[in-house]
Amino acid sequence: MKLSQYLLALICPVILLSASCKKNNDSIATDTKSSFNIEFENQVNGAALTLGTSTYKNAKGEDFKINVFKYYVSNVKLTKADGTVFAVPESYFLIDASKDNSKMITLNNIPTGDYTKIEYTIGVDYARNFAGAQTGALDPTNGMFWTWNSGYIFVKLEGTSPQSTAPNNALTFHIGGVLDPNNTIRTFATEINAANPLRIRMDKKPEMHFIVNAAALFTGKTDISFATLNFTMGGANSVLVANNYANGLFRLDHIHN
Repeated sequence: MKLSQYLLALICPVILLSASCKKNNDSIATDTKSSFNIEFENQVNGAALTLGTSTYKNAKGEDFKINVFKYYVSNVKLTKADGTVFAVPESYFLIDASKDNSKMITLNNIPTGDYTKIEYTIGVDYARNFAGAQTGALDPTNGMFWTWNSGYIFVKLEGTSPQSTAPNNALTFHIGGVLDPNNTIRTFATEINAANPLRIRMDKKPEMHFIVNAAALFTGKTDISFATLNFTMGGANSVLVANNYANGLFRLDHIHN
């Protein structure tokens, strides 16, 4: 009996220590910050986006190819279950389908906690459109700035379609503009499953995975035919395209915590 009590006395602290460690591994320290990644997987209606080679169909059944696909993601905001909102400062990112290293972005100095919503701007906010020469993702040399029109191109898609009446059957969709009635700034927001929130911790770097559907430019509120619309650089037609992709361009696929 004494031997059993002796063994129990040895085993119990080990069990308690193990349980304590598991609890602490997921604990949220006060006033601490960490980081997480977001990966953007570019597709066209469920098929992988391959620049210059693959042929896709729009909602009108018209064939098209994509040679250029770029877009801005900016002003990221994260919301906790208690409603607390954290706006990530200076969060401007340019995703370029031709550059693999641009498809994974890192957000740093995020307060630890469990987040159940993410929101961001598709494009660049009003103030930065008129802030003059800038650097990093907002550098005009990235080919996403209209020097003639003082503003950023929020989403750029170029390609070809047999139905396009433009020279060389070209498709040119440069979506931008921040002044009414042709303001094309759009905001994307999505709830995160409370059972698997974005868990920001000191000892982990979670990853969010978004599917990006380039075909969303051409369907949604208005199905676009390339026979009638194949070129836009701002203006009313860009508003039409922005209204299409506002809800269909991005979809949260999963989170690795």
